[in-house]
Amino acid sequence: MTPFAYLLALPVRAYRLLFSPWVGHNCRYQPTCSAYALEALEKHGAIKGGWLAFRRILRCHPWGRSGIDNVPE
Repeated sequence: MTPFAYLLALPVRAYRLLFSPWVGHNCRYQPTCSAYALEALEKHGAIKGGWLAFRRILRCHPWGRSGIDNVPE
């Protein structure tokens, strides 16, 4: 993981550690948005991985789809 991608992953890791236990596990997608973000940053780096994670979070709303949504190759 690049240093910039690592910095972008820190808030995601903090969310998983601090807020995720309080929010609960009711994600619409598999893998969860935080796991998707970490995997996207790992595979694609900060720019493209950050963009993929941002798009995924925007798709996660009550009127959106659900199901399996893996990080593209």
